[in-house]
This record gives sequence, structure tokens and C-alpha cells, in this order.
Amino acid sequence: YPVIANIFNRDSSNLTGELLFQNILNYFDQKLFNDLAQVVNTGVPLAKDFNYERNQVQYWYNFIAVKLADGFAITIRDITERKELELKLTSLAEIDGLTGIYNRRSFDKQLNKEWLFCQENEQFLSLILADVDYFKDYNDCYGHQAGDDCLKKIAKTLDRITNRPEYFTARYGGEEFVILLSNTDSEEANQVAERSKYAIQDLALPHARSQVSNVVSISLGVTTILPTSESSPDDLIGSADTALYTAKNQGRDRAIVV
Repeated sequence: YPVIANIFNRDSSNLTGELLFQNILNYFDQKLFNDLAQVVNTGVPLAKDFNYERNQVQYWYNFIAVKLADGFAITIRDITERKELELKLTSLAEIDGLTGIYNRRSFDKQLNKEWLFCQENEQFLSLILADVDYFKDYNDCYGHQAGDDCLKKIAKTLDRITNRPEYFTARYGGEEFVILLSNTDSEEANQVAERSKYAIQDLALPHARSQVSNVVSISLGVTTILPTSESSPDDLIGSADTALYTAKNQGRDRAIVV
């Protein structure tokens, strides 16, 4: 009984003769009884993963029930190590390998999630697209390693500026970053964009080939929408992209709201 003993935090020698089935149901899920009845009635095995927390540590178990004569047999395996690896791999898949902040894939998922939330609750959703000014020239001047270091510092700064539950910052691709602001109106989004712009300037990263500043700067496009069933997340991205394009055309190193 080592797995069962661990689940109930008991010594396995003290479990012999105890009625464990009801305890298992109570511990995991009362609905399991109906599921197990289906195993007996249909002969189709049941497999589920369960997790629980003890002493602030998460444990995972795989529960398998198969029909046995007129009843069933249950096998429980500790899969904590496997689950931890799966969760780690999932996390790595959502994090940008260079900058350590969320990647485009994570942003796409978060955008869809926040879109539905704001639509259901009739709340504003704002988006900021940021682009590093003359970044190709920066790479040509200082080298790609310096370029990578520059992106890391910008990502860290933007992540710090937007360290609130309703904000989500990610690397959008290349030298572009994106900030998603849930339940945030246009005025607040613009304030976040301005703070971000000045925070990047304050890094004082020399940029000898910039045509707008002697340090690294960013251009930002800001937009806000009230999600509805007639609009889509693509509308929000398209509007922010238009705002960013305008910021670049007007001289860069600025935030434009549309």
C-alpha cells in the first residue's frame, strides 16, 4: 500500500483491514462512485489523474479502475515526477527563450482568454505594441550579442513596469513586444505606454546609429476596444499595429493612441 499510505499520510502497516474505498472517494471525488459503476456496467476502464497538496507541495496520482468479475479493481500510481516534468515543459513552451518573458504563443492564448472575459463582463481591453527603434542598425553597430542583451534589458524593464495581475507582457517577435491590459481604458493604457517609453530611455543604452536619440528608444502603438460578438481579437491587433505604424511615421520614440 505505499502509494495509498502516502496519500493519507499514514504508515502502510496500519492500513491493513481498513475500509479504504470510501476514504478514497471522500479524498478524491464523490462522483467517482458513479464513474466506477459505469466500469462495472460497461466494462470500459476508467483512468484519471488527481492532484492534492500537502505541506505546500503538490502531488499527482494516476487512478485506473478495470472491471473484475462483478466488481472492479483499482490501481493508483504516483506520477508526481512525470507531472512536474510535463508542467515544466509546458512552461518552457510558453516562455521566450531569449528574454525570459512570455512568448507569442502565450500571448495568443491570453488574448483569447481576456477577450472572452471582457466581452462577458462588458469591460475595456487595451493593447500596446512596442518596437525598438532602428534595432537592425543597433545590431549592425554593436553586434548580435549586444542586440540580444539589449532585448533582455528591454523585456525585463517592460515586465517590471507592467507587474500587475491585469497586465500581460510578451515578446511578440524579433524586436517587438506586446502588452495586453485587461479591464483598462484608453487613458490608462496610454499612461502605461508613456511610462514604458521613458523607462526604456532611462536604461541609457547607447545607440550611435539611431536617428531619433543617442540611446535606445521604442515606438508604441496603443489601442482600446470594448469586445463584442461582432468584433474579434484580430481587430484589436490590427488597430494597435496601425497606431504603431503611425508612431514610426511621425518620427518614432513616441506613443500613438488610436
